[in-house]
Amino acid sequence: MADEKDTWKRFRRLSFDSKAVSKRARQAETKTTKHAHKFVVNKLSSLRNAKRHIISWLAIVGILIAAVALQTLWYQKSYKTTAWSDTGTYAEGVMGPINTLNPLYAATDAELSASKLLFSSLYRYDSTNRLGDDLAIDTKVSKDERTYTIKIRDDVRWSDESKLTANDIVFTVELMKSPEVRSIMYGSWNDITATALDDYTVQFQLPSRYAAFSHALTFAILPKHVLDTVNPASLRQHSYSVSPVSSGPFKIRLLQLASDGKHKIANLLANENYYRGKPQLSRFAIHAYDTQQTLDEGIKSGEVNAAIGVHIPPEDLPKTHSKLYLPSYSGVYAVLNTASGPLKNIKIRKALQTGTNTEAIRSSVGYPVPKLWLPFVSTQLYGKDVPKAPTFNKKQANNLLSAAGWKYDKALGYRINKNKQPLTLRIVTVRNHEYESVIQELSKQWKELGVDVQTDEQDPNSPGQNFVQNVLQPRDYDVLLYKLVIGADPDVYAYWHSSQVSRLGYNFSNYRSDIADDALTSARSRNITALRNEKYKDFAKRWLSDAPAIGLYQPVEEYVYGSSVRPLINATGVPTPADRYSQILYWSAKQDEVYKTP
Repeated sequence: MADEKDTWKRFRRLSFDSKAVSKRARQAETKTTKHAHKFVVNKLSSLRNAKRHIISWLAIVGILIAAVALQTLWYQKSYKTTAWSDTGTYAEGVMGPINTLNPLYAATDAELSASKLLFSSLYRYDSTNRLGDDLAIDTKVSKDERTYTIKIRDDVRWSDESKLTANDIVFTVELMKSPEVRSIMYGSWNDITATALDDYTVQFQLPSRYAAFSHALTFAILPKHVLDTVNPASLRQHSYSVSPVSSGPFKIRLLQLASDGKHKIANLLANENYYRGKPQLSRFAIHAYDTQQTLDEGIKSGEVNAAIGVHIPPEDLPKTHSKLYLPSYSGVYAVLNTASGPLKNIKIRKALQTGTNTEAIRSSVGYPVPKLWLPFVSTQLYGKDVPKAPTFNKKQANNLLSAAGWKYDKALGYRINKNKQPLTLRIVTVRNHEYESVIQELSKQWKELGVDVQTDEQDPNSPGQNFVQNVLQPRDYDVLLYKLVIGADPDVYAYWHSSQVSRLGYNFSNYRSDIADDALTSARSRNITALRNEKYKDFAKRWLSDAPAIGLYQPVEEYVYGSSVRPLINATGVPTPADRYSQILYWSAKQDEVYKTP
């Protein structure tokens, strides 16, 4: 306690001396200033002297860093590369229009292309153009070859997640057979019965043997659960035509009018649940152009990065683009209406056959096209005795015409008969860039023979114009310049058998021959390839002898694509242009840098 009192007394005696504090502050200031001069100001002059050395070292360090960066980039090239990757949008131009996405009514190239991408079928053509399984996993054919029992996959779903079953297949067949539906396949399935044996087994009953029946099973399958309650007569106008439920590698996102207001675009999304695996592409856009000019401009302007059916000279093609020539299993023919005026006379038809220089016609197309002189693609027949192409002989053609009673009148510039009637032939075709050149060359050659040639090029896209109803069905022509789709199987019964001479038939020449009928009927009823080949040779010989048509060339589709996309297409040819999608799962529209594998 005493210690605490002493401490308090000492504290009370402490006093604050302001002078002493000021003195000590001045001393501290003086020492601080001296130190600043010594260690900072005096050193600045030394730093200025060292500036050149510092800058030099910094430059050296910068060079070293840049060298290391360049070395890193250089060595990256040895273990990195660019490769096609997933995602990306493939924009393809196709001749349209798109009036429907319902495959029962698909008629234009754009509609058929959309159908292949949206819908599944029992069979499909692979990358070598061979017929293979799609939905089908097992097929059994009865001994009489009239019953086909097909087992299908059980893991297929529609885009609305419903399961695809055999009932959908039967339902589709019934739609194709219905006269109310008015499908483009109507008439082909009338005598065929389809039955669902269980959810994943379908059976087809044929009235007689048909060797090419498997090729007919490439039709698109429609969903029964969506369309079962729709009136068949109103199916074409149903909303399904613009927003279909589908089961193919892609599904519809939107069918829209392009910004130019002149063509439609079918915007498709990859089907992530597709039973064969998700496509590499995220999106696929089909631009359906109505004219050749707009299709070509689509490629030139970059609106699409690929297109089929373009006609752009090589010098006008963008340098970043490549071109494929795809022959299709079809033929362009001058179909002679054997029931029309002078062409009833076989001598006139033979004269036209002999007097047609098909080599010059092929040259007029503007790009290489294969030769075609048979009612099939030439590769579909084999053996030493395959009929040869008719030999062009203008003199012989003139002799045949004179022998048939048509004399050349120099004053008129064409041939006339004894009744002073001119030898007039009206050639009708659809208007497009390719056929314009062909019909000009054909007209020129026949005029040199003394034929009064009249040409009629009709625009199928013209309002109120229906080429099928106004021209094909009534056979309103003497000569029809037209493409006949043959397909992967050489069964041409529909084009040349006399039973197809009707308004709704496809025998556009009105050709009738008992010998030809017998060969065609016999060939389609045999599954042995060698026997069918012999029958088709017999038919081809008779066909060339009767001259119901003149084979001009095998059509080729020009496919142009930019460097930003990679289509995988069989360049040797395709059964139909829409079959170019056989490897669509592996098409690409995007490239990324990837590390090389050791």
